[in-house]
Amino acid sequence: METQKRLLVNGSRLKATLEKFAEFGRTDNQGVTRLSLSKEDIQARDYFCECCQELGMTIKVDDMGTIYATLPGVENKPPIVMGSHLDSVKKGGRFDGVLGVVAGLEVVRTIVESGIKPKVPLTIVNFTNEEGARFEPSMMASGVLSGKFVKEKMLQSSDVEGVTFKEALQASGYEGKVENRLKEASAFIELHIEQGPVLEREALSIGVVECVVGMVCYEVEVNGESNHAGTTPMPMRNDALTKATELMLNATDKLKLLDEDLVYTIGRLNVSPNIHTVIPNNVIFSLEARHKNPEVIKQVEQIIQELEQLSDANGCSVAVKKLWGRDTVHFDQSICEQLEQSAKSLGYSYKRMVSGAGHDAQFIQSLIPSAMIFVPSVKGKSHCEEELTSWEECEKGVNVLLDTVYALQAKA
Repeated sequence: METQKRLLVNGSRLKATLEKFAEFGRTDNQGVTRLSLSKEDIQARDYFCECCQELGMTIKVDDMGTIYATLPGVENKPPIVMGSHLDSVKKGGRFDGVLGVVAGLEVVRTIVESGIKPKVPLTIVNFTNEEGARFEPSMMASGVLSGKFVKEKMLQSSDVEGVTFKEALQASGYEGKVENRLKEASAFIELHIEQGPVLEREALSIGVVECVVGMVCYEVEVNGESNHAGTTPMPMRNDALTKATELMLNATDKLKLLDEDLVYTIGRLNVSPNIHTVIPNNVIFSLEARHKNPEVIKQVEQIIQELEQLSDANGCSVAVKKLWGRDTVHFDQSICEQLEQSAKSLGYSYKRMVSGAGHDAQFIQSLIPSAMIFVPSVKGKSHCEEELTSWEECEKGVNVLLDTVYALQAKA
């Protein structure tokens, strides 16, 4: 596409649409609470479908409630798919997930109003329950679609009120048919906020995401002995919390020496009996780590597993259990190259980068050539009401998506 004929999205319309979606579950502090299959999520779904129908798109819903809106192409070939998710965490932000869905909507709007008939169909997808904030696990629908999760098990997942995913899905009006699942496509592209500080810190507008990094999550349990906090001499204590603190420091001191790109977190700590006058007899803490290189992850696992060797002979015992892990998922290089080319031709600053957070695209990559675009998050904040990406940066991200889709459909 020559520069003077380049299609660009309508930034004002993009902003207005994002603001409209933010009404569904808006919080007092301008965030969003839109849990999967909640009243607010159904309102957002209804509005999304309404917008798509106005563009002449056909809508299908699969058995996990995932919505597919398709604009026909000149040729009956596998579609180019864009999208993300409409659900949020509790007191989340206005951009996480929804930006990717609205981006697809704005791409189709731009193409339709330009009078262009795409060569191949264009599909916008809204995956159900990406966040896992109401029903665990996260990325549930894309996980079932890609064979990573067992559907029947997912249907039994329940929220804090005891409502199962199956019950909520049936009540939502968005329980579709298994035959409506996405089966083939030429590409899937997910635009998302970075949810981290890198792009803003480096004053860049676009992140071309090459992979979602691998990770492991372990649980370390320390068993000691409870006794009176005032009468038990220090040398005679088997204090599980003191031992756990020693283990945490031991692990993190070693992990920080492995690689500067390694991130690791002790995010959960359960202390029993959790009474200030009683010496703790049991402590369980989580330790997760993320890195794109599987060899680094192996080193991480060795460090964590060696914590068991630090059990005291006549004191506290240490047990280590691996909860779960995932391999690094590399995205399709040809799509990444086109994203890079589009960012360059639009004159936007960019970099190749990795994602530390999980996204639907990492599961879809096993079915369809996929890639992701990141736009900056102010102060790296996400999953909170302060989440913010400037309207200008949102517009740039959608322009890269539009340019890439235009280029890919021409080659299809």
